[in-house]
Amino acid sequence: MKKAGTHYSRFRKFFAKLGPGLITGASDDDPSGIATYTQAGARFGNSLLWTAIVSYPLMVGIQEMCARIGLVSRMGLTGIIKRHYPRPLLYMVIIISVPSIILNIGADIAGMGAVANLLVPRIPAWIFSIVFTLLLMYSLIVWSYKIISTVLKWLCITLFAYLVIPFITHTNWAAALRNTFIPKFENDLDYYMALVGILGTTISPYLFFWQTSMEVEEINHRHVVVNKRMILAMESDVKGGMFLTNIVFYFIILAAGNVLFTAGIHQVNSVEEAAMALEPLAGKSAYALFALGVIGTGLLAIPVLAGSLSYMIAEVFEWEEGLDKKFHEAKGFYGTLAISLVLGLAIQALNISPVKALLYTAIFYGMIAPVLIGVIMHICNNKKIMLHYTNNITANILGFITLAIMAVASILLVFQAIA
Repeated sequence: MKKAGTHYSRFRKFFAKLGPGLITGASDDDPSGIATYTQAGARFGNSLLWTAIVSYPLMVGIQEMCARIGLVSRMGLTGIIKRHYPRPLLYMVIIISVPSIILNIGADIAGMGAVANLLVPRIPAWIFSIVFTLLLMYSLIVWSYKIISTVLKWLCITLFAYLVIPFITHTNWAAALRNTFIPKFENDLDYYMALVGILGTTISPYLFFWQTSMEVEEINHRHVVVNKRMILAMESDVKGGMFLTNIVFYFIILAAGNVLFTAGIHQVNSVEEAAMALEPLAGKSAYALFALGVIGTGLLAIPVLAGSLSYMIAEVFEWEEGLDKKFHEAKGFYGTLAISLVLGLAIQALNISPVKALLYTAIFYGMIAPVLIGVIMHICNNKKIMLHYTNNITANILGFITLAIMAVASILLVFQAIA
């Protein structure tokens, strides 16, 4: 019993050390991301598994910069842009980011409602969507930061549902490993657009704002002074969170390739279609795991999306902000959060399909991501803001590579939208 208690105590200490990096990484695999990865696997099988390896250092590089900005400056990304950069840049970031985040919230709420309806068909999907929205609104406004952070960390466990599916379906592991380490390109526009979609989904601008603000929230909550030890701990946290993201999206592509691509189902237009397609092909266990995973990731991702928007708007108007504050202490912050959830829910009433909402979201993200990455790199090389915690050569190289890739992705996304 003593040995078991020791292991539990060590786990609790390890779990307590996990912070914004884990939550940020896990929230990247939201229902909209699941739809993107599932479509990639259904359309091209295991051919895109290598993207999990290639995108990992790019994600770590950018999110580490965002986290470092928050720790050193004790300000959110929007606040720094407002204080140190021209106002037109601030306005452009807000004008593009706000609708894209709301569309993302709406698509995720719709996806959660749809798969919940598949689990319990007697209850309409829109009722589930309303229940999820109210549940999220209540928890984010009423609960303290500590409770919210703990719940979000535990919700990360739902992501492991996707790791199980390939083991309960037929998997050609030799082919999977080959496609993991040897990139395979197809001379096909759809293949390239799937690649662009994966990059746009994994390197999402709203995560830049969330990561920065959460690091500020974390150090304010713990009342600590930033030092090299904290920076190293943050780097480990970010690496772990991004690793979880890539492992999960790797297994989603693998599962979709095993089940859907093999069965000749190459077009998946929504998360619910992906879950429904898995049931007759892989059995109820795979279907239930997929559906529950969508709900769990939605409950994890939507607070990140709504929270990112709230931090942005609060910093623009210099309102009191923070999930550790009571409602009466930060009315503007929580009001923005509530409005974003309601607007996201309302998208369903406007008959805007989740798939189109995701397309528009990807376009908006693609437009703003290169600009934000450029700004983040400029901040991280500014000694007035970052003191002696500026970028090293490796961070700058990774940043420039990511900027170049996302700029190309942006051009292709816009071209695809108007073509």
